Amino acid sequence: MNTAGRLDQHFNACHSACRIVYLKFIYMEPSSANDRLTYMTDMEKCIKRLESEGYTDQYRVENKRMISMENKGKKYKPEEVVAVNFFRFEGISNPDDMSILYAIETSDGRKGTLVDAYGVYSDENTGEFFQSVEIHKKVNKNTPS
Repeated sequence: MNTAGRLDQHFNACHSACRIVYLKFIYMEPSSANDRLTYMTDMEKCIKRLESEGYTDQYRVENKRMISMENKGKKYKPEEVVAVNFFRFEGISNPDDMSILYAIETSDGRKGTLVDAYGVYSDENTGEFFQSVEIHKKVNKNTPS
């Protein structure tokens, strides 16, 4: 099963109302009880929130390895990577303009993000790599519908 299929399984496990909220607004849990709810309406805001939580490295996939853009010599195998969360985005003017943002944690304690197109325009190398990566989806049961 390809990465898109695996991700769809994660989404289909959620209640349909939660799926709509995640796809349209991309909710991230507040970091403390005093935080206000934050709805992520675009990728830039979501990346900034992840960066504030320590996900500062950026990654790309090349030759069946995930490469740190911050430390170009550092390469990871799929078993050294966990996608602790992911977010899908649709283009405002074109629903076919889809992308996915992965929140990544590595076996050596590094945290960062990887962005790829989603669907027909996705990078084949990235898709193949993530077929072997452990992927989680954090679902907030208190997400407003």
